Amino acid sequence: MMKAEIHGDGIVLKAYEKSFVPLLYEAAIESRADAEFRRWMPWCHENYAIEESREFVEKTEANWRNSGDIWRSGMEFGFAIFDRETGNFLGGTGINQPNKTHKFFNLGYWIRTRAQNRGVASRAARTLAQAAFADLPINRIEILAAIENVPSRKTAEKAGAHYEGILRSRLLIGGKPHDTAIYSFVRKDFQN
Repeated sequence: MMKAEIHGDGIVLKAYEKSFVPLLYEAAIESRADAEFRRWMPWCHENYAIEESREFVEKTEANWRNSGDIWRSGMEFGFAIFDRETGNFLGGTGINQPNKTHKFFNLGYWIRTRAQNRGVASRAARTLAQAAFADLPINRIEILAAIENVPSRKTAEKAGAHYEGILRSRLLIGGKPHDTAIYSFVRKDFQN
């Protein structure tokens, strides 16, 4: 079972809870003005409503309540990212899409526009990966980023994930297939 609160370098990852709905909504409203952000995060569309934040948080809370079976379809451990000193909501990260046969999850992240370019996403990705290997019986974590999504690719690299190659038409973003860079962490990456 994953810990619901994880402390990292200048950040705290907290399992989503109802009180985070307005924080998520505020970050989405701020970030939807950035066309590049919306390009890679189509959930953050022009007409984003607070109900979408509420639905996301409720779904994430339900996953945490039912986390006894980490391998069930749709399982996700979602975290809000907070600044450790100020308590400001910075974005989100999580592991999802479990593969029971091969014992791995995918890892994703997003950072609200005003908190970008400060290393938050890379610190959050590394912190979450390290905690996941400590808490779960997994062998691997994958990060997928469209090859044109340079900020996400740089985040994976800065987090220390290993670049493995390009998967053709692997991601469907905004209804369009994208060639995708794949990065990974494996358990031995966190063993001294």
